[in-house]
Amino acid sequence: MAKMILSMDGLVLKEIPLGKERMTIGRKPHNDIQIDNLAISGEHAVVVTILNDSFLEDLNSTNGTLVNGQPVKKHFLKNGDVVELGKYRLKYIAEQAVPAIDAGDFEKTMILRPNAMRPEAGAEPVAPAAAPPPQMQPPQVQPAAAIQILSGANAGRELELTKTLTTLGKPGVQVAVIARRPHGYFITHVEGGQFPVVNGTTLDAQAHPLADHDVIEIAGVKMEFFLKT
Repeated sequence: MAKMILSMDGLVLKEIPLGKERMTIGRKPHNDIQIDNLAISGEHAVVVTILNDSFLEDLNSTNGTLVNGQPVKKHFLKNGDVVELGKYRLKYIAEQAVPAIDAGDFEKTMILRPNAMRPEAGAEPVAPAAAPPPQMQPPQVQPAAAIQILSGANAGRELELTKTLTTLGKPGVQVAVIARRPHGYFITHVEGGQFPVVNGTTLDAQAHPLADHDVIEIAGVKMEFFLKT
């Protein structure tokens, strides 16, 4: 699980696991990462984590947000990035867990070469197993998808979802992100008092899988998600 290490003047204050998909940073107590300092806005920034990827977005803070010394509005976090909020530092550490291998799994993957072991006396030689066919199954590739705007000034416009993360909405009003993953497309709330609406149902803070022809409403604009064949 990824985490952020909060420090000030080189002194580590706390370690914060990014255990939620959306974690806000700010001065007010309701934030997931509270920094009680007047240089920090009430809701200063947000970190959205989807599977193994995290990105940071400044929530129109008064004093701004820096990453590695550069001001940012949106930034995909990489291992070792340092987020600067006034005198405070948040270092992003990406930790990917390595699954343990038990004895059963090890036995299934063990390879014995021919003649590697001597047959016992009187035992009949065992023919080596036939080699698997050279054919390999192609990796699963998620079909291309797009968003078509259904209302507003941009009605009829189509946006292909070619990026890993595509941001939709109006900053300061309502923002959501659509993530493209090997097992599907997911929409997640990022910013705003209201959550996205899919097929007339208001979502929560968790990532929501999208199906072909789902109708999404963000910041008062309706759009249709569809898979391209």
